[in-house]
Amino acid sequence: MRPRRRPIEQTRPSPRDTTRINDAIRVSRVRLIDDDGGQLGIKTTDEAREYAYGKNLDLVEVAAQADPPVAKVMDYGKYKYEQEQKAKQARKHQSQIQVKEIKFRPKIGIHDYNTKKGHVERFLNQRAKVKVTIMFRGREQSHPERGRDLLLRLADDVKEIGLIESQPLQDGRNMVMLLGPTKNAGVKRDAEGQDTELREEEVQGDGQRQDPAPAGDAEPQPGEEVVEA
Repeated sequence: MRPRRRPIEQTRPSPRDTTRINDAIRVSRVRLIDDDGGQLGIKTTDEAREYAYGKNLDLVEVAAQADPPVAKVMDYGKYKYEQEQKAKQARKHQSQIQVKEIKFRPKIGIHDYNTKKGHVERFLNQRAKVKVTIMFRGREQSHPERGRDLLLRLADDVKEIGLIESQPLQDGRNMVMLLGPTKNAGVKRDAEGQDTELREEEVQGDGQRQDPAPAGDAEPQPGEEVVEA
């Protein structure tokens, strides 16, 4: 006997979703799991569908490779929505690992050094890794210790937000060091962003005021940024 149709429109997977539900389940029998996780044993697929429809829920194949396949009773539309929200939150909080590069000369002046150090701090506060390169020319190559001292000086100056992931290493005419963000990197920026959001929410809650323009410069585009001396 064919199970009765659900009184409401059935939830169907999206075109990219290969999950089999309800009438799309073609096997003769399944191991049935109730909507509360209870094991109901092996049932014919018609019986399982009838049981799910009786609860105004869907029969969803959750383990097609099992013998027999495992099917669970659930509200598939609600389940898909919750999964999409979890994926959205995961993407929102996922930090993309970016590598920025900044180049120094071993005889860099104090003003240029402070400017470059500011760039390094900005990169680290964006939670990006920073590849710092010292470029040697001519006779400068005979004094690699000057480049190493400069790199270690920089690392010490930004130690609150950056740590050395790769020690200074000679690479041909260049010397390279890799800095990675610490847990303190970006903390101040995040706090300022939260304050801005709170102020915007307060303004939006007042129908007599207009939303303020976003504060601060626009965020840089993802990718590698190179700053040379």
